Amino acid sequence: MTTLDEHIAQRLREAQASGELAQAKSYGKPLDFGDGYFETPEELRLGYKILKDAGYVPPEVAMFKQVAALREALAATTDEAEAAALRARIVDLGQRIALRIEKLRGTRRR
Repeated sequence: MTTLDEHIAQRLREAQASGELAQAKSYGKPLDFGDGYFETPEELRLGYKILKDAGYVPPEVAMFKQVAALREALAATTDEAEAAALRARIVDLGQRIALRIEKLRGTRRR
């Protein structure tokens, strides 16, 4: 009975021999680690990777995207009442983001 590593190695050799491996769009290109992997706390990496691979983003990232959309809306509005409401939502989201990030930092100290 083969180990999992041996099975993976055998499957990779077969894929390379058949040309299947060379058809991958990233074949022969350097790995891109510019996705924040090493900046993510080690204990959160696996969970965030699973979310990313499933097409989801961490709540903090979703909130940052909401803030960006609100800022665009603020820049586009001419109504002062709407602008005030947008600024209040931006401040609220900023506080929620800060609290979540502080909570995440707390998990690193353990």
